[in-house]
Amino acid sequence: MSNKYIALPKGMSEKTFDSAIGDFRSVLGDAAVLTSPQQLAPYIKTMMPVPDSDHTPSAALMATTVEEIQKIVGICNRYKVPIWTISTGKNLGYGSAAPVERGQVVLDLKRMNRILEVDKDLAYALVEPGVTYKQLYDYIAEHKLGLWLSMPAPSAIAGPVGNTLDRGVGYTPYGEHFLFACGMEVVLANGEVLRTGMGSMPNSNTWQVFKWGYGPYLDGIFTQSNYGIVTKFGFWLMPAPPAFKPFVIQYENEEDIVEIVEIIRPLRISGVIPNAVVIAHALYEAPVKARRSDYVTGPGAIPDAAVRKLAKDHHLGIWNVYAALYGTPEQNEVNWKIVTQAFGKSGKAKILTEREAGDDPAFKYRASLMRGDMTLQEFSLYNWRGGGGSMWFAPVSQARGSETLKQMALTKEILAKYGLDYSGEFIVGMRDMHHIVDVLYDKTDPGQVKAAYQCFDELLTIFSAQGYGTYRVNTAFMDKVAETYGPVQRQVHKTLKKALDPNGILAPGKSGIR
Repeated sequence: MSNKYIALPKGMSEKTFDSAIGDFRSVLGDAAVLTSPQQLAPYIKTMMPVPDSDHTPSAALMATTVEEIQKIVGICNRYKVPIWTISTGKNLGYGSAAPVERGQVVLDLKRMNRILEVDKDLAYALVEPGVTYKQLYDYIAEHKLGLWLSMPAPSAIAGPVGNTLDRGVGYTPYGEHFLFACGMEVVLANGEVLRTGMGSMPNSNTWQVFKWGYGPYLDGIFTQSNYGIVTKFGFWLMPAPPAFKPFVIQYENEEDIVEIVEIIRPLRISGVIPNAVVIAHALYEAPVKARRSDYVTGPGAIPDAAVRKLAKDHHLGIWNVYAALYGTPEQNEVNWKIVTQAFGKSGKAKILTEREAGDDPAFKYRASLMRGDMTLQEFSLYNWRGGGGSMWFAPVSQARGSETLKQMALTKEILAKYGLDYSGEFIVGMRDMHHIVDVLYDKTDPGQVKAAYQCFDELLTIFSAQGYGTYRVNTAFMDKVAETYGPVQRQVHKTLKKALDPNGILAPGKSGIR
């Protein structure tokens, strides 16, 4: 145990780490190498049901240039120092900014925050990893570029590089973020700089307009991985449509989810509804309007009767289907007729537009996301129970109503076993569904911490056994999820890691890759 540092890299002596820290300071300056407990506090706290000490970093480095990063990886190779790269995002619910393993050095790139290019005509941006959505949003507005962003729910405090590299999603027609990525600059573990796609060609002006380049497509291996450090990132932006029509369709019963998905799927595949459709359960929307303690106190999951009362009190459906139409007024009118006819057949749906919804806070929050505007409203989830505990459970299934009902019932059963509530939503892509469940618990309560860990472990175990793969997970469960994808994939990941990072300096353990 070191007295000088709050943690040390695995297997490293304090003397050796002293030498590495000295070399880092020679590159970055003393002020950009953080080692004190006070300086490292923002990189320690997690929302997972494990001791924060399991994820305590040994230091943090504030790099600002590619050249500095090249020198940093050289030092890391020399001393075998592992680094965990982050940028703007907090990654709340997926592990926070803390490293996957105790003692890793955080490489914080939030000071690399230049917007390098935004092309109005070709509708793309090239940015550094520290650029936030809010920064880019303000830039686009200031220059009157007429372009829209797609962003995740944390919007303003997140950034396009970190979110896309973890394969996050948004709520506009450009919401499958990696699909709209185009061109990366990557510092490899040996210090070399790779530009993917057309960026590898000297004098190319097509880096941000043609994804593929020549030969094997490499961009994908730098997402959810630890094969390189992305220092520049290109992606496509959506031209602002002439008209935007957000709407919500409410249903009163949980079993209606089958009908909802069967209606949505053909509308999504045909492009009538161009953005990912969110089907939010009442308990997912409730924190915008209420707190758990308003309806139930004491242990155990919230009863169904209380959920129904809450939904009635706050004008929510048990299911709330959020989507939007984008285009000319004439296009939207035609598609709106198709949507309302499809949802109106059974007589179960209550259809609301902006006119009917008025100032409803849940609707305004969802409309903002679908418009690409700034909102932090989703953080109200953390007020539902309180206590600072959160883990996102994110299995994927086919976009079929039967799959949805099966997943919801199974999830509710497991959560209730541990006294936890079902705060979930389904996001329907073209042919897939992301089932997003926030496992909320009180991290100050040892009993709830234990229950939350066991609950999440059981969710992963049961869903994986039934063939539902998890697409993203917090750092405490990365190894478990990687294991569910089988030995061949893990071996390929390991082979790539050995070839690109033989000393294992880049985020060992990220996505279960070492």
